[in-house]
Amino acid sequence: MAVITLLTDFGLTDYFVPSMKGVILSINPSATIIDITHDVPKFNVLRAAFILKSAYKWFPKGTIHVVVVDPGVGTPRKPIAIRGRSHVFVGPDNGVLSLAAEEDGVVEAREIKSSGNASFTFHGRDIFAPIAARLSAGIEFSDVGPVTEFQRLELMKPHWADGFLAAMIIYVDSFGNAFTNVTADQLQVDYGTALDVELQSGSRVRVRLERSYGYVPPGEPLALINSEGYLELAVNQGSFADRFKVVSGASIRIIPVR
Repeated sequence: MAVITLLTDFGLTDYFVPSMKGVILSINPSATIIDITHDVPKFNVLRAAFILKSAYKWFPKGTIHVVVVDPGVGTPRKPIAIRGRSHVFVGPDNGVLSLAAEEDGVVEAREIKSSGNASFTFHGRDIFAPIAARLSAGIEFSDVGPVTEFQRLELMKPHWADGFLAAMIIYVDSFGNAFTNVTADQLQVDYGTALDVELQSGSRVRVRLERSYGYVPPGEPLALINSEGYLELAVNQGSFADRFKVVSGASIRIIPVR
């Protein structure tokens, strides 16, 4: 049974998502369609890319992931499909597929050649949904279109300098937890270590690295290594993002207190 996931910034109040599902089921009535989310903030390619990277790996091998967060729809940007070692990714060539595809291991990428009847403003329905459905029904990946290169998101990599770790916030979840781009092996400190976090505003927050939220009292900030393997800044039963006014993309410095 073919599995197709959908991840968009369309929301659920318009006809956009059901139209895509209708197209898929018209081509392959046996497809299983799973919504990852349709609540990505409008045009936020980085957030969509991170959500895809975090979610795709928990689906069965062979799953086709369709992402439509596409501020360049109707422009010369390419519609593409990327075949990884275990998954297929379909969407616009704006970097939104790259984090997941590169983690999965890119085998090849192809530019999707549409029938020529696609609208200029709804490629989710007219290009991405049909090719995902056809792939789920068994067409060869080589039938998607010609081989192509694809855009990759270039994120700042954490680095040590003068006693601090320069990093950035890459994601803020609905609880207000702020994910950094720092992994445990890059941080290299033990649980219980105090960390000073210098925010982009210039203010500092002192937190302690703990295993989970409940190791500090309610309302107290902390740091932890989260389920995705990233250093996360949180407040037990509160919102780190709201309290300290941090947003995705913000630069931070992390200073272990020795």
